[in-house]
Amino acid sequence: MGIKISKAVIIVNLLKPEAGELVEEIKNYLEKKNITFKVFAYSGKPISPKVKNADMAFAIGGDGTVLFCARTLASREIPVLAVNMGNFGFITEVSKDEWKETFDDYVAGKLSVSKRLMLKVSVFRNEKIVRSFYSLNDAVISAYGISKMIRLSVELDDTPLGMYRADGIIVATPTGSTAYSAAAGGPLLEPDMDALLLNPICPFSLSNRPLVIDSKKRINVFVDKDQRADIILTIDGQTVFPLKEDDRVVF
Repeated sequence: MGIKISKAVIIVNLLKPEAGELVEEIKNYLEKKNITFKVFAYSGKPISPKVKNADMAFAIGGDGTVLFCARTLASREIPVLAVNMGNFGFITEVSKDEWKETFDDYVAGKLSVSKRLMLKVSVFRNEKIVRSFYSLNDAVISAYGISKMIRLSVELDDTPLGMYRADGIIVATPTGSTAYSAAAGGPLLEPDMDALLLNPICPFSLSNRPLVIDSKKRINVFVDKDQRADIILTIDGQTVFPLKEDDRVVF
């Protein structure tokens, strides 16, 4: 059974060579199929696409473009066709020469959609939410700077896991288990697992090891007082938010 596509969204990183040409090719093909579309292009400068609804999205660029696209569309559950315009991509498996065949196979119902778990991250300050984020790969709490140890207290639901003295903590999805967390010694998870990774970065104690956690559990990370460094929250390596002492970050 085929899939009806009436409206599409194209998010493209124009810094990638030939990305502009590929967008024109996609636009022409969609017009022939009577599919309406909207293009959001950027060239290294942040943008905030306003997407109300669509049947699918094209992410033209590399893994970074897919991460940006996934966060933008997270609350709408719009399927994303990721087209790789770089040399290598962990997430972007479809090359610029394969997009049309992949699109046609999807519309014909020959391809299944790989659903990926995403993080919802909320920052509480004085018991009020000051910012919320979505993340496809990971969220990292660390010092602003290099090799500065910080102290973070962690709870799983209402159970204390203890205080971590480390360069920081990574909370990663199965998709993100192959990214920063893997470089920090964390295990690799199957993409469709319903689990999260809690991975300390260069912990002071040998007992602080990576943990695989049921995604239905709530992870609370508290920023302890009297830190010796400024602390930041980084989402997918792209969005940075400064944290303060006594902030609580909830995953």
